[in-house]
Amino acid sequence: MPTSTTTPGLELRRIVKRFGDVTVVTQLDLTVSEGEFVVLLGESGCGKSTTLRMIAGLEEVTEGQILIGGRDVTQAAPMARDIAMVFQNYALYPHMNVAQNMSFALDLAGRPKAEIEAQVKKAAQVLNIEHLLARKPKELSGGQRQRVAIGRAIVREPKVFLFDEPLSNLDAKLRGHMRAELAMLHERLGKTTVYVTHDQIEAMTLANRIVIFDKGRIQQVGTPNEVFNQPATLFVAAFIGTPSMNLLSARFVDDAGPGRLRGEGFDLPAPTWLRSRLSSPNQALTAGIRPQALRAGPQTADLTLCADVVEYLGTESQVVGHLDVPGGQRITATLPGDAHPLLHQKVGLSVSADDLHVFDTASGQALRP
Repeated sequence: MPTSTTTPGLELRRIVKRFGDVTVVTQLDLTVSEGEFVVLLGESGCGKSTTLRMIAGLEEVTEGQILIGGRDVTQAAPMARDIAMVFQNYALYPHMNVAQNMSFALDLAGRPKAEIEAQVKKAAQVLNIEHLLARKPKELSGGQRQRVAIGRAIVREPKVFLFDEPLSNLDAKLRGHMRAELAMLHERLGKTTVYVTHDQIEAMTLANRIVIFDKGRIQQVGTPNEVFNQPATLFVAAFIGTPSMNLLSARFVDDAGPGRLRGEGFDLPAPTWLRSRLSSPNQALTAGIRPQALRAGPQTADLTLCADVVEYLGTESQVVGHLDVPGGQRITATLPGDAHPLLHQKVGLSVSADDLHVFDTASGQALRP
Protein backbone atom coordinates (compact mmCIF):
# COMPACT_ATOMS: atom_id res chain seq x y z
CA MET A 1 0.00 0.00 0.00
CA PRO A 2 1.11 3.62 -0.48
CA THR A 3 3.34 5.08 2.18
CA SER A 4 2.95 8.58 3.63
CA THR A 5 4.99 11.06 1.63
CA THR A 6 4.88 14.66 0.44
CA THR A 7 6.31 13.80 -2.99
CA PRO A 8 4.33 11.54 -5.35
CA GLY A 9 6.15 8.56 -6.81
CA LEU A 10 5.04 9.49 -10.32
CA GLU A 11 3.20 12.40 -11.93
CA LEU A 12 1.88 12.75 -15.46
CA ARG A 13 0.88 16.33 -16.27
CA ARG A 14 -1.25 17.09 -19.33
CA ILE A 15 0.42 14.37 -21.38
CA VAL A 16 -0.32 14.29 -25.10
CA LYS A 17 1.08 11.80 -27.62
CA ARG A 18 0.67 12.12 -31.37
CA PHE A 19 1.93 9.95 -34.18
CA GLY A 20 1.76 12.30 -37.13
CA ASP A 21 -1.81 13.59 -37.31
CA VAL A 22 -3.15 10.84 -35.04
CA THR A 23 -3.53 11.65 -31.33
CA VAL A 24 -3.30 8.46 -29.27
CA VAL A 25 -3.13 9.99 -25.76
CA THR A 26 -5.07 13.17 -24.92
CA GLN A 27 -4.48 15.57 -21.98
CA LEU A 28 -3.64 12.81 -19.52
CA ASP A 29 -3.24 13.75 -15.84
CA LEU A 30 -2.35 11.12 -13.27
CA THR A 31 -0.62 11.09 -9.88
CA VAL A 32 0.69 7.83 -8.43
CA SER A 33 1.57 7.87 -4.74
CA GLU A 34 4.89 6.54 -3.46
CA GLY A 35 4.52 2.78 -3.03
CA GLU A 36 1.17 2.56 -4.84
CA PHE A 37 0.27 -0.20 -7.32
CA VAL A 38 -1.66 1.37 -10.20
CA VAL A 39 -3.03 -0.63 -13.13
CA LEU A 40 -3.67 0.93 -16.55
CA LEU A 41 -6.60 -1.05 -17.96
CA GLY A 42 -8.25 -0.93 -21.35
CA GLU A 43 -8.82 -2.58 -24.69
CA SER A 44 -6.10 -2.92 -27.33
CA GLY A 45 -5.25 0.42 -28.93
CA CYS A 46 -6.62 2.56 -26.09
CA GLY A 47 -3.28 4.25 -25.30
CA LYS A 48 -2.29 2.43 -22.10
CA SER A 49 0.92 0.82 -23.44
CA THR A 50 1.93 4.05 -25.18
CA THR A 51 1.53 5.83 -21.84
CA LEU A 52 3.76 3.25 -20.14
CA ARG A 53 6.39 3.60 -22.85
CA MET A 54 6.39 7.38 -22.39
CA ILE A 55 6.97 6.92 -18.66
CA ALA A 56 9.86 4.59 -19.50
CA GLY A 57 11.34 7.02 -22.04
CA LEU A 58 10.85 4.61 -24.94
CA GLU A 59 8.41 7.03 -26.60
CA GLU A 60 8.80 10.80 -26.72
CA VAL A 61 6.14 12.99 -25.12
CA THR A 62 4.46 15.34 -27.61
CA GLU A 63 3.19 17.66 -24.86
CA GLY A 64 3.24 17.63 -21.07
CA GLN A 65 5.55 16.61 -18.25
CA ILE A 66 6.59 13.39 -16.50
CA LEU A 67 7.95 13.61 -12.95
CA ILE A 68 9.43 10.71 -10.97
CA GLY A 69 10.04 11.36 -7.30
CA GLY A 70 9.46 15.06 -7.97
CA ARG A 71 12.15 15.22 -10.69
CA ASP A 72 11.20 16.22 -14.24
CA VAL A 73 12.35 13.35 -16.46
CA THR A 74 10.35 14.28 -19.58
CA GLN A 75 13.50 14.65 -21.68
CA ALA A 76 15.69 12.21 -19.74
CA ALA A 77 17.07 9.02 -21.31
CA PRO A 78 15.50 5.74 -20.10
CA MET A 79 18.59 4.78 -18.05
CA ALA A 80 18.47 8.16 -16.26
CA ARG A 81 14.87 7.82 -15.07
CA ASP A 82 15.43 5.36 -12.20
CA ILE A 83 12.81 2.95 -13.53
CA ALA A 84 12.85 -0.75 -14.34
CA MET A 85 10.54 -2.31 -16.91
CA VAL A 86 9.31 -5.88 -17.29
CA PHE A 87 8.18 -6.68 -20.83
CA GLN A 88 5.53 -9.04 -22.17
CA ASN A 89 8.13 -11.18 -23.98
CA TYR A 90 10.58 -11.20 -21.02
CA ALA A 91 13.46 -9.86 -23.24
CA LEU A 92 16.08 -12.18 -21.74
CA TYR A 93 19.50 -12.60 -23.36
CA PRO A 94 19.57 -16.22 -24.61
CA HIS A 95 23.38 -16.59 -24.41
CA MET A 96 23.49 -15.52 -20.75
CA ASN A 97 22.52 -17.59 -17.74
CA VAL A 98 19.97 -16.40 -15.19
CA ALA A 99 22.52 -14.71 -12.91
CA GLN A 100 24.07 -12.86 -15.86
CA ASN A 101 20.68 -11.73 -17.13
CA MET A 102 19.75 -10.41 -13.71
CA SER A 103 23.05 -8.60 -13.19
CA PHE A 104 23.38 -7.11 -16.70
CA ALA A 105 22.21 -3.57 -15.86
CA LEU A 106 24.39 -3.47 -12.74
CA ASP A 107 27.41 -4.61 -14.77
CA LEU A 108 26.79 -1.81 -17.27
CA ALA A 109 26.59 0.69 -14.41
CA GLY A 110 30.00 -0.47 -13.16
CA ARG A 111 28.83 -1.63 -9.75
CA PRO A 112 31.34 -3.58 -7.63
CA LYS A 113 31.28 -7.34 -8.21
CA ALA A 114 30.53 -8.14 -4.57
CA GLU A 115 27.56 -5.74 -4.56
CA ILE A 116 26.20 -7.27 -7.78
CA GLU A 117 26.44 -10.81 -6.43
CA ALA A 118 24.70 -9.77 -3.23
CA GLN A 119 21.87 -8.05 -5.11
CA VAL A 120 21.35 -11.01 -7.45
CA LYS A 121 21.31 -13.45 -4.54
CA LYS A 122 18.83 -11.32 -2.61
CA ALA A 123 16.46 -11.00 -5.59
CA ALA A 124 16.76 -14.73 -6.36
CA GLN A 125 15.76 -15.54 -2.77
CA VAL A 126 12.75 -13.25 -2.97
CA LEU A 127 11.59 -14.93 -6.19
CA ASN A 128 12.59 -18.49 -5.21
CA ILE A 129 14.87 -18.94 -8.24
CA GLU A 130 18.21 -19.50 -6.47
CA HIS A 131 18.41 -23.00 -7.98
CA LEU A 132 18.09 -21.56 -11.51
CA LEU A 133 20.96 -19.06 -11.51
CA ALA A 134 23.25 -21.19 -13.70
CA ARG A 135 20.62 -22.08 -16.30
CA LYS A 136 20.06 -20.47 -19.70
CA PRO A 137 16.61 -19.03 -20.64
CA LYS A 138 15.89 -21.93 -23.03
CA GLU A 139 16.07 -24.31 -20.05
CA LEU A 140 13.32 -22.44 -18.17
CA SER A 141 9.53 -22.62 -18.21
CA GLY A 142 7.44 -19.54 -19.02
CA GLY A 143 6.81 -18.83 -15.35
CA GLN A 144 10.49 -19.17 -14.50
CA ARG A 145 11.46 -16.79 -17.31
CA GLN A 146 8.97 -14.28 -15.98
CA ARG A 147 10.52 -14.52 -12.52
CA VAL A 148 13.96 -13.90 -14.02
CA ALA A 149 12.67 -10.82 -15.86
CA ILE A 150 11.17 -9.53 -12.62
CA GLY A 151 14.41 -10.34 -10.78
CA ARG A 152 16.37 -8.29 -13.31
CA ALA A 153 14.14 -5.36 -12.44
CA ILE A 154 14.40 -5.89 -8.67
CA VAL A 155 18.21 -5.87 -8.53
CA ARG A 156 18.29 -2.31 -9.87
CA GLU A 157 16.23 -1.07 -6.88
CA PRO A 158 14.46 1.57 -9.01
CA LYS A 159 12.02 4.22 -7.83
CA VAL A 160 9.32 2.93 -10.20
CA PHE A 161 8.52 -0.54 -11.57
CA LEU A 162 6.80 -0.69 -14.97
CA PHE A 163 5.04 -3.87 -16.15
CA ASP A 164 3.77 -4.25 -19.74
CA GLU A 165 1.30 -7.17 -19.98
CA PRO A 166 3.76 -9.40 -18.10
CA LEU A 167 1.48 -12.43 -17.70
CA SER A 168 -0.22 -12.55 -21.12
CA ASN A 169 2.06 -15.32 -22.46
CA LEU A 170 1.31 -17.68 -19.56
CA ASP A 171 -1.49 -20.24 -19.35
CA ALA A 172 -4.51 -19.50 -17.15
CA LYS A 173 -3.39 -21.57 -14.14
CA LEU A 174 0.11 -20.08 -14.13
CA ARG A 175 -1.29 -16.56 -14.55
CA GLY A 176 -3.30 -17.05 -11.37
CA HIS A 177 -0.22 -18.26 -9.52
CA MET A 178 1.92 -15.37 -10.79
CA ARG A 179 -0.75 -12.81 -9.86
CA ALA A 180 -0.54 -13.97 -6.27
CA GLU A 181 3.27 -13.82 -6.38
CA LEU A 182 3.25 -10.29 -7.81
CA ALA A 183 0.84 -9.15 -5.10
CA MET A 184 3.09 -10.59 -2.36
CA LEU A 185 6.18 -9.13 -4.03
CA HIS A 186 4.68 -5.64 -4.05
CA GLU A 187 3.64 -6.03 -0.43
CA ARG A 188 7.22 -6.94 0.45
CA LEU A 189 9.05 -4.31 -1.63
CA GLY A 190 6.54 -1.44 -1.41
CA LYS A 191 7.72 0.10 -4.68
CA THR A 192 5.72 2.47 -6.87
CA THR A 193 4.35 0.26 -9.64
CA VAL A 194 2.53 0.97 -12.90
CA TYR A 195 1.12 -2.15 -14.55
CA VAL A 196 -0.51 -2.35 -17.99
CA THR A 197 -3.06 -5.05 -18.82
CA HIS A 198 -6.28 -5.72 -20.71
CA ASP A 199 -7.16 -8.45 -18.18
CA GLN A 200 -9.82 -7.33 -15.68
CA ILE A 201 -8.95 -10.07 -13.20
CA GLU A 202 -5.34 -8.90 -13.03
CA ALA A 203 -6.50 -5.32 -12.53
CA MET A 204 -9.09 -6.12 -9.86
CA THR A 205 -6.81 -8.42 -7.85
CA LEU A 206 -3.53 -6.48 -8.03
CA ALA A 207 -4.35 -2.77 -8.07
CA ASN A 208 -4.62 -0.24 -5.29
CA ARG A 209 -6.22 1.91 -8.01
CA ILE A 210 -7.30 1.19 -11.58
CA VAL A 211 -7.01 3.72 -14.42
CA ILE A 212 -9.50 2.84 -17.16
CA PHE A 213 -8.59 4.05 -20.66
CA ASP A 214 -10.69 4.48 -23.79
CA LYS A 215 -9.51 6.11 -27.02
CA GLY A 216 -6.52 7.75 -25.35
CA ARG A 217 -8.49 9.30 -22.50
CA ILE A 218 -8.96 8.34 -18.87
CA GLN A 219 -12.56 7.32 -18.23
CA GLN A 220 -12.24 6.69 -14.49
CA VAL A 221 -9.62 6.34 -11.76
CA GLY A 222 -10.60 4.47 -8.62
CA THR A 223 -10.16 1.49 -6.37
CA PRO A 224 -11.35 -1.88 -7.71
CA ASN A 225 -14.44 -1.53 -5.52
CA GLU A 226 -15.19 1.97 -6.87
CA VAL A 227 -14.90 1.16 -10.57
CA PHE A 228 -17.04 -1.96 -10.16
CA ASN A 229 -19.74 -0.60 -7.86
CA GLN A 230 -19.70 3.06 -8.94
CA PRO A 231 -18.85 3.16 -12.67
CA ALA A 232 -18.54 6.78 -13.77
CA THR A 233 -19.56 6.28 -17.41
CA LEU A 234 -21.43 3.90 -19.66
CA PHE A 235 -18.09 2.75 -21.07
CA VAL A 236 -16.79 1.75 -17.64
CA ALA A 237 -20.08 0.08 -16.75
CA ALA A 238 -19.96 -2.06 -19.89
CA PHE A 239 -16.23 -2.75 -19.64
CA ILE A 240 -15.83 -3.75 -15.99
CA GLY A 241 -17.40 -6.96 -14.80
CA THR A 242 -17.82 -10.51 -16.09
CA PRO A 243 -20.42 -11.02 -17.41
CA SER A 244 -20.88 -7.42 -18.56
CA MET A 245 -23.49 -5.17 -17.01
CA ASN A 246 -26.92 -5.27 -18.69
CA LEU A 247 -27.65 -1.81 -20.15
CA LEU A 248 -31.29 -1.03 -21.00
CA SER A 249 -32.69 2.09 -22.69
CA ALA A 250 -35.27 3.54 -20.29
CA ARG A 251 -37.48 6.48 -19.45
CA PHE A 252 -38.54 7.76 -16.03
CA VAL A 253 -42.23 7.36 -15.23
CA ASP A 254 -43.51 9.44 -12.33
CA ASP A 255 -45.94 7.97 -9.84
CA ALA A 256 -46.93 8.45 -6.24
CA GLY A 257 -43.76 6.74 -5.06
CA PRO A 258 -40.14 7.17 -6.17
CA GLY A 259 -41.11 6.46 -9.79
CA ARG A 260 -40.33 3.69 -12.26
CA LEU A 261 -37.81 3.06 -15.02
CA ARG A 262 -39.60 1.58 -18.01
CA GLY A 263 -38.59 0.35 -21.42
CA GLU A 264 -39.27 -2.39 -23.93
CA GLY A 265 -39.97 -5.48 -21.83
CA PHE A 266 -39.18 -4.18 -18.35
CA ASP A 267 -40.59 -2.06 -15.53
CA LEU A 268 -38.05 -1.38 -12.77
CA PRO A 269 -38.28 0.41 -9.42
CA ALA A 270 -36.42 3.72 -9.67
CA PRO A 271 -33.91 4.74 -6.98
CA THR A 272 -35.44 7.24 -4.53
CA TRP A 273 -32.93 9.97 -5.48
CA LEU A 274 -33.38 9.77 -9.25
CA ARG A 275 -36.25 12.24 -9.67
CA SER A 276 -34.15 15.08 -8.22
CA ARG A 277 -31.25 14.36 -10.60
CA LEU A 278 -33.21 14.51 -13.86
CA SER A 279 -32.59 17.51 -16.10
CA SER A 280 -35.96 17.05 -17.83
CA PRO A 281 -38.96 14.69 -17.54
CA ASN A 282 -38.17 13.19 -20.95
CA GLN A 283 -34.44 12.70 -20.35
CA ALA A 284 -33.09 9.63 -22.17
CA LEU A 285 -31.73 7.23 -19.57
CA THR A 286 -29.87 3.94 -19.51
CA ALA A 287 -30.55 1.53 -16.66
CA GLY A 288 -27.62 -0.67 -15.68
CA ILE A 289 -28.06 -4.01 -13.91
CA ARG A 290 -25.24 -6.34 -12.93
CA PRO A 291 -26.14 -9.95 -13.83
CA GLN A 292 -25.45 -10.86 -10.19
CA ALA A 293 -28.14 -8.39 -9.01
CA LEU A 294 -31.01 -10.17 -10.80
CA ARG A 295 -33.11 -12.54 -8.70
CA ALA A 296 -35.42 -15.29 -9.99
CA GLY A 297 -38.72 -16.58 -8.65
CA PRO A 298 -40.83 -13.67 -7.37
CA GLN A 299 -44.55 -13.59 -8.08
CA THR A 300 -44.28 -10.07 -9.53
CA ALA A 301 -41.29 -9.75 -11.83
CA ASP A 302 -39.63 -6.53 -13.00
CA LEU A 303 -38.75 -8.26 -16.26
CA THR A 304 -39.14 -11.63 -17.95
CA LEU A 305 -36.17 -13.39 -19.53
CA CYS A 306 -36.53 -16.01 -22.24
CA ALA A 307 -33.58 -18.32 -21.55
CA ASP A 308 -31.60 -19.13 -24.73
CA VAL A 309 -28.39 -20.47 -23.15
CA VAL A 310 -27.57 -21.79 -19.66
CA GLU A 311 -23.89 -22.02 -18.74
CA TYR A 312 -23.45 -24.21 -15.67
CA LEU A 313 -20.41 -23.12 -13.61
CA GLY A 314 -20.83 -25.22 -10.48
CA THR A 315 -22.06 -22.99 -7.67
CA GLU A 316 -23.76 -20.66 -10.15
CA SER A 317 -25.11 -20.55 -13.70
CA GLN A 318 -25.06 -17.81 -16.32
CA VAL A 319 -28.47 -17.60 -17.96
CA VAL A 320 -28.32 -15.74 -21.28
CA GLY A 321 -31.49 -14.81 -23.09
CA HIS A 322 -33.70 -11.98 -24.31
CA LEU A 323 -36.51 -9.89 -22.88
CA ASP A 324 -39.97 -11.32 -23.49
CA VAL A 325 -41.06 -8.85 -26.18
CA PRO A 326 -40.65 -8.93 -29.98
CA GLY A 327 -37.01 -8.14 -30.74
CA GLY A 328 -36.28 -8.14 -27.00
CA GLN A 329 -32.82 -7.05 -25.86
CA ARG A 330 -30.29 -9.69 -24.88
CA ILE A 331 -29.56 -9.86 -21.15
CA THR A 332 -27.63 -12.09 -18.76
CA ALA A 333 -28.51 -13.20 -15.23
CA THR A 334 -26.20 -14.94 -12.76
CA LEU A 335 -28.33 -17.40 -10.80
CA PRO A 336 -27.34 -19.87 -8.09
CA GLY A 337 -26.77 -23.58 -8.67
CA ASP A 338 -27.87 -25.73 -11.58
CA ALA A 339 -30.27 -23.55 -13.57
CA HIS A 340 -30.32 -25.91 -16.58
CA PRO A 341 -34.07 -26.68 -16.20
CA LEU A 342 -34.65 -23.00 -17.10
CA LEU A 343 -33.37 -23.52 -20.67
CA HIS A 344 -35.97 -22.30 -23.22
CA GLN A 345 -38.24 -21.26 -20.36
CA LYS A 346 -39.53 -17.83 -19.39
CA VAL A 347 -37.92 -16.69 -16.16
CA GLY A 348 -39.34 -13.88 -14.01
CA LEU A 349 -36.57 -11.70 -12.60
CA SER A 350 -36.54 -8.83 -10.12
CA VAL A 351 -33.95 -6.30 -9.01
CA SER A 352 -33.69 -3.97 -6.03
CA ALA A 353 -33.69 -0.23 -6.77
CA ASP A 354 -30.52 -0.01 -4.66
CA ASP A 355 -28.73 -2.27 -7.15
CA LEU A 356 -29.62 -0.16 -10.21
CA HIS A 357 -27.11 2.08 -11.99
CA VAL A 358 -28.56 4.96 -13.98
CA PHE A 359 -26.79 6.89 -16.75
CA ASP A 360 -27.62 9.90 -18.87
CA THR A 361 -27.71 8.34 -22.33
CA ALA A 362 -26.62 11.46 -24.22
CA SER A 363 -23.48 12.20 -22.16
CA GLY A 364 -22.78 8.65 -21.01
CA GLN A 365 -22.21 9.97 -17.47
CA ALA A 366 -23.53 8.20 -14.36
CA LEU A 367 -26.27 9.85 -12.32
CA ARG A 368 -25.55 9.73 -8.60
CA PRO A 369 -27.44 10.51 -5.38
